[in-house]
Amino acid sequence: MGTQLLTIQHVTVRYLNNVLFTNLNFNLNKGENWAIIGKSGSGKSALLQTIAGRFNITGGEIKYIFFDDFLARRPVNDDNLTHHKLIALVESKHHFRNLSNTTEFYYQQRYNSSDSEDALTVEEYLRQIKVIDDAHTYWTFDKVIITLNLTALRNKQLIKLSNGETKRLMLAAALLKNPAILLLDNPLTGLDIQTRAAFNTILNEITASGISVVMATSPHEIPDSITHIAALDNGSITQVIEKVDFNPGLFIEDTSTKIDRDKLSALLNNADKPHYSHIVQMNHVHIKYGDKVIQDNVNWQILPSERWALLGPNGAGKSTLLSLINGDNPQAYANDIILFDKKRGTGESIWDIKKKIGFVSPELHQYFPTDNSCLQVIESGYYDTLGLFRPSQKAKADAALSWMQALEIDQYARHLLKNIPASAQRLCLLARALIKNPDLLIFDEPCQGMDDHQQNHFKQVVNTICELSPVTLIYVTHYQHEIPDSVTKVLRLDKGIVV
Repeated sequence: MGTQLLTIQHVTVRYLNNVLFTNLNFNLNKGENWAIIGKSGSGKSALLQTIAGRFNITGGEIKYIFFDDFLARRPVNDDNLTHHKLIALVESKHHFRNLSNTTEFYYQQRYNSSDSEDALTVEEYLRQIKVIDDAHTYWTFDKVIITLNLTALRNKQLIKLSNGETKRLMLAAALLKNPAILLLDNPLTGLDIQTRAAFNTILNEITASGISVVMATSPHEIPDSITHIAALDNGSITQVIEKVDFNPGLFIEDTSTKIDRDKLSALLNNADKPHYSHIVQMNHVHIKYGDKVIQDNVNWQILPSERWALLGPNGAGKSTLLSLINGDNPQAYANDIILFDKKRGTGESIWDIKKKIGFVSPELHQYFPTDNSCLQVIESGYYDTLGLFRPSQKAKADAALSWMQALEIDQYARHLLKNIPASAQRLCLLARALIKNPDLLIFDEPCQGMDDHQQNHFKQVVNTICELSPVTLIYVTHYQHEIPDSVTKVLRLDKGIVV
């Protein structure tokens, strides 16, 4: 039995009409665990998808040697067992479906008690995963529940999970398959400091159990168990480095950026902005689902032109708090909440609220139609719909393109949103939030998956917008360095309580 698990030799990889890789070579040996690094759009996610067998291969070959070893060690009479069953890919996007299996979830579903019941619980979801029978199975149901800290979530519906909780569940589901190779696409994004530290320990146990890991990540976040690093650039592996020789300082990108202040000022169009006494006023807010208290006696006052950071660990209640402001949560009507000087429940519709708010969340990109181009998605921001469901208007499409230029993503204007890099998807949704020049911007972890240059450019765009306009800002992040300089106030939550 050799040491090789997988070899990719002189492969050309195509997806739709695009050539993703030419003459691609990559080898994975037993005992190796790889980090794939590179700027946005360099091909990190595409390399993971290639290993997983998701793309068309023309020329060259991929040898799944680990599968031959598996069959030699444990012969099975199962024609359906292929090498794909021994590779698990954890992507940035989940693929949960309703219990009725008729449709994907819709964005507000988690906050509507009757509709949120149309979803599997964490335990039901994990129990339905088909596993290969093996007397030497390491990752059992009980093992993944304990290791991924899912015990308290066993009876929670999938749609109600926070971003960080969803990440842990997807990793648990992958481990239940006891794969030979585990592929992780930016697994640390959206995780708080404590969970990122715990992930390092979990990954040590995963690799010690005999699973080989290949993960796309930032050069600044290389877990201890990684043995090799591959640097990608424009669809080519440009460097292969052993972890002991890796210096992340050599992979610092050029973060210098130039903001066209005149163009931004014209796009912002600050004439005739309304005046408010309060943007948000929450008094003793209490949110409860069944016996679970999500918000407990929360008081928060946001005045016009204030810029706030909303901070706290995964599951602290940040997304629920934002849902009360953004009109997505019907429990707002049972609480004392004033938005834009009007008390909730006194006649103002959800759409009246949404037209004053530009909103971005980590999960939002999952809920857009698959046939919408990036330009259409951004134009839909005028109507607060998740996708453009009416004829495009030239003036609005021109404004959408101008915002894409301001965020350095205009090359994707005619591309389908689903086909562009995850970081560019998030920048499109930021443009969608900005396009109607709202009174309040809510940015919930807006920089997930962006490279250093994109993060810095977006941060400077936000700072410039705050300089040029009276916009109010709420900014959520788990990374201190992402917070714009314009933020001067902080609300910190933990377990639904203001701390």
